[in-house]
Amino acid sequence: MTATLPDDENFMSLAMQQAEAAWRIGEVPVGAVVVDAQGQVLGAGYNRTITDSDPTAHAEVVALRAAAQHLDNYRLPGLSLYVTLEPCVMCIGAMLHARLDRVVYGASDPKTGACGSVLDVGAVERLNHHTTITGGVLAQPCGDMLRRFFRERRSKEST
Repeated sequence: MTATLPDDENFMSLAMQQAEAAWRIGEVPVGAVVVDAQGQVLGAGYNRTITDSDPTAHAEVVALRAAAQHLDNYRLPGLSLYVTLEPCVMCIGAMLHARLDRVVYGASDPKTGACGSVLDVGAVERLNHHTTITGGVLAQPCGDMLRRFFRERRSKEST
């Protein structure tokens, strides 16, 4: 893990806005944004797995697709992705394939996190691309949003 940069909290706040959009439509509130070195958002997304009936429609993948469409290229060197929850294996795999320079996440995921919590995919030396990973940016508010969502969902299920 590497240190945070000055704008990390601002970009994570944008990812949190995407997570709130997911919550509003009943999706698990995870959001992501892809930004260039000048701070321009090139792609944004939130979980859409239920809405789209698509197991790959995680926030990170939705944001990567938007950025790739914007640039008309599946490779995204020089870009950073901010996501409110530690990426899973599928998502970090997509990010490595896209050749992102940096991945920044908020809350750790002790069940499926693939940036160190359960697995550390990015640390596998044999992979042909590596990205810088920074975790814990606005971890408390990112985690709080998920906890509130699941608490609310459980209370609805018990009534």
